[in-house]
Amino acid sequence: MKILIIVPTYNEAENIQPFLSELIEFVDANSSGKDFIILNVDDNSPDGTGAIVQKFNDPRIQQINRPRKLGLGPAYLSGFAWGLERDFDLFVEIDSDGSHSIEDFSKLLQASTPGKLVIGTRWMPGGSVVNWPWYRRAISLLGTKYAALALALPYRDLTSGYRVIPRNVLEAIKLESVLAKGYGFQIEMVMKTVYAGFEVLEVPITFTERTKGKSKMTFSIALEAFLNITQWGLKRIFRKGYLR
Repeated sequence: MKILIIVPTYNEAENIQPFLSELIEFVDANSSGKDFIILNVDDNSPDGTGAIVQKFNDPRIQQINRPRKLGLGPAYLSGFAWGLERDFDLFVEIDSDGSHSIEDFSKLLQASTPGKLVIGTRWMPGGSVVNWPWYRRAISLLGTKYAALALALPYRDLTSGYRVIPRNVLEAIKLESVLAKGYGFQIEMVMKTVYAGFEVLEVPITFTERTKGKSKMTFSIALEAFLNITQWGLKRIFRKGYLR
């Protein structure tokens, strides 16, 4: 079982070293029968995040250095392409800022089967969010509810970035047609997965707000997601298809 853990970064110098150290400990403890590779996709971080990753000098940590900040969606697409070319079986999405608990990693892997996208979900029994103010909770909940309604997707955390995706799902959903660059990318991936005939399983996780560095969420990213969801939803309603 070849597992690729994709870690996109942009200005995460304060978080990346402890995060990768903890992730390597997990890999060491769970390597039986599994071949883990950690792939950092860095968008030429001005704070030197990419250089910190290189200093690990660990063959299990690979890196893609992109010339500038190109967005979350394109970062993951680069990672997917890299892993598909090298015959990986499972693809893991995870944030590098410490918000995703490594302790939840095993639950996500255990739930994964071919043809099933596994989403680490905050908004379900057993899931939780730590250190978020009320307005962040409201934005996340309202955003995922709007997307679920517009796209007829019965899931509770469409924007979650903690996921396990099997190879056959990525091969089937035409990655070249995925266009969202920000957090709307996560919604688009679920949409394309479901409409390609695959299953989605939600597993409860604990999400902890970062303590260092700045969130990458901006008004323009939120607006892109809203406009994309509205467009996809209108296409669904008028039966013109889901893909642009």
